[in-house]
Amino acid sequence: MVNTKKTLPKRQEIPQEYKWRLEDIYGTDDQWEQEFSLVKARIQELDKYKEKLKDSGKTLLECLQLRDEVSQLIEKLFVYARMRKDEDNTNAIYQALTDRVTSLSIAVDSAMSYIVPEILAIPGESLAEFQKTEAGLAQYKHYLDELTRQKKHILSAREEQLLAQAGELAHAPQSIFGMLNNADIKFPSIKDEQGQEIEVTKGRYIQLMESPDRRVRKDAFTALYSTYQGLKNTLSATLNSSVKKDVFYSRVRKHNSALEAALDDDNMPVSVYENLIKTVRENLEPMYRYVALRKQVLGIEELHMYDLYTPIVKDVKMDIPYQEAVKKVEQALNPLGQEYLDKLREGFTSGWVDVYENEGKTGGAYSWGSYGTHPYVLLNNQGALNDMFTIAHEMGHALHTYYSNREQPYIYAHYKIFLAEVASTLNESLLMGYMLKNTTDKQEKLYLLNHYLEQFRGTVYRQTMFAEFEKIIHEKVEAGEALTPELLNSIYHRLNVDYYGPDMVVDAAVDVEWSRIPHFYNAFYVYKYATGFSAATALARQILEEGEPAVNRYLDFLKGGNSDYPLKLLKKAGVDMSSPQPVATALSVFNDLVRHMEELLGDK
Repeated sequence: MVNTKKTLPKRQEIPQEYKWRLEDIYGTDDQWEQEFSLVKARIQELDKYKEKLKDSGKTLLECLQLRDEVSQLIEKLFVYARMRKDEDNTNAIYQALTDRVTSLSIAVDSAMSYIVPEILAIPGESLAEFQKTEAGLAQYKHYLDELTRQKKHILSAREEQLLAQAGELAHAPQSIFGMLNNADIKFPSIKDEQGQEIEVTKGRYIQLMESPDRRVRKDAFTALYSTYQGLKNTLSATLNSSVKKDVFYSRVRKHNSALEAALDDDNMPVSVYENLIKTVRENLEPMYRYVALRKQVLGIEELHMYDLYTPIVKDVKMDIPYQEAVKKVEQALNPLGQEYLDKLREGFTSGWVDVYENEGKTGGAYSWGSYGTHPYVLLNNQGALNDMFTIAHEMGHALHTYYSNREQPYIYAHYKIFLAEVASTLNESLLMGYMLKNTTDKQEKLYLLNHYLEQFRGTVYRQTMFAEFEKIIHEKVEAGEALTPELLNSIYHRLNVDYYGPDMVVDAAVDVEWSRIPHFYNAFYVYKYATGFSAATALARQILEEGEPAVNRYLDFLKGGNSDYPLKLLKKAGVDMSSPQPVATALSVFNDLVRHMEELLGDK
């Protein structure tokens, strides 16, 4: 399917084979309502264990099992409602379902809030005795060990209940930003390469920025950022509120900083975050060379921010329709073995994927789902080369979810985000290797190298710049400063100057880019893209060089879920992320790619 219209289609105009099948979660909204009522009733069951967890291992086990059952149900309800809303954010029915289940989720969290404090109040010797005498608690050993590790950050039962009840308020900045950014915001139309009016959308933006016509790129750039500039006061207030929320929770839970609080859930040392920024800043020279090369090849006196996405290799247009992209992804992931490939194909043909952009649909791409049902993938496919890599990326997440859900009990099925980006970017790495290996045309090889360099730039350099921005703005709030639009713009401008170097004109319009990044509402998340990319680069190399042994280690990693700490699971797979070495190695690959491209361009 190719959308030839200049405006977005309605949801009902998208053919069924390109839509995900949410009926696999609930066949009808009525079934959702029935389970919603069931969860409301089951909340009451949790009360019977209050103040009794210290009594016996049997009581503790029953409570944990009930908690997992209710949590699984509320997750399923939330995933369905939210993904229905994501199909069309203007649909009032699913706006309402999402709001209702969000409120119910807060009620569930509140009803469960006594569990952790009560477990932590059990004397260590008693808890050990419970685990010795109640066989079912063996499943919860890692969970109980983790609670003990985090004990100093857990509050009293009453305080935990209050924090749980405040959860909906704490979610407000992200919710407000999401509605503004996905439902209310409208961008101007511009003239495309043929002079036809076309509406700028978030889904089309990168495609427009890849245009060989500089006027189109500049117009799209201006249309997008002038719109956000007009909302800078609202969006700075929203982001400021989100950061204040992060700081509040970190202080309440007795962490030294919001950064430490965010990393503690992964048992991740702050040094991993700081090493990433330090290592990338020590390796900015290859980025400066790449920027200079881009400026030279484009043949322009000034390189602007809107020149960053257009391919620097001319006369190559790699439009790849969705079905063709799917086939290439399958071929590229062949080194992962037949079992992985079979499940991948099932995902493409069994209602896992929502492919095309439609009016009101949430922008970008993600993989999601609930325990007990297959994973789902949201795309906004435009048929570009980048969209093919997005397919590989999101299906990496989806297969990670599939294996984790299949092999782990509910309590350990939800792998940490730190690990999630490994599975997705490893798929991208294998796809790029496949494309480069099977391309003999020099211009196509240059085009692909350009794309690979852009992956590195976007995933390692850019995400690290985002990570540094987050670190700075949280430190500002922790020091008592307010995040005004002027302060945010100045911080963001300075970072762009540092990361892109002397050959880049950092346009004033891009200073407000911070206002459109949804990940900033999920604090200290983006660094995981850079660390994940680095780990994936190492694992992909092992898979291609070692074959089956490395594949088996990797599949065991996918099956591990959250059954151990992220650094330990990765180390078992073959990568030590406690060291800066994987990041430095990935950046050396970037340096080699720049050199390879310089050589090919110099070979006339």
